[in-house]
Amino acid sequence: MALIESLPLELGTRMPDFSLEDPYGDVHTTMGLLGEKGLLVVFTCNHCPYALAVWDRLNRLAKMAHGLGINTVAINPNIHPDYPEDSVDKMGELIVNRNIVFPYLIDDTQLVAKAYRAQCTPDIYLLNAKTSLVYHGRIDDNWQDETSVKSQDLKVALLALGNKQTIPRVQYPSMGCSIKWREK
Repeated sequence: MALIESLPLELGTRMPDFSLEDPYGDVHTTMGLLGEKGLLVVFTCNHCPYALAVWDRLNRLAKMAHGLGINTVAINPNIHPDYPEDSVDKMGELIVNRNIVFPYLIDDTQLVAKAYRAQCTPDIYLLNAKTSLVYHGRIDDNWQDETSVKSQDLKVALLALGNKQTIPRVQYPSMGCSIKWREK
């Protein structure tokens, strides 16, 4: 498990559109997922301890965000033969076991992750209604122990976007396991 941080990206950058399937064969697109005020995009997976530690937090934040007009999507770029725990079948199990309330999509070509310059799981992007990047950072300041969290960075950004307020410009990178890139 190699610890990696998300890359700094310029806020205001229009992020690429995507069209990906979920484990049930349904296709989801950026524009179809976009809420009235925005879209939270999270590159994640099933096996990384950093990703596993925040799934429940992410689920709660997605419910709150939905009430603000912001939808959520998770994308798994780790469909890799060396990591069977990240397989499509295991994604379906995770959706059920964690009662995930938003689409969890398959990026088996890894083209979407590359277009977003995703580096780690989780790697978090908050887009406004024009699909421009307004937040790219961590969920909070303690991935290991939710009871010790002092700064809920993503929640602050979601509330600001949902209430048409200024999103803090100081953003701390997300960190997690490296994406398991396939050799070409």
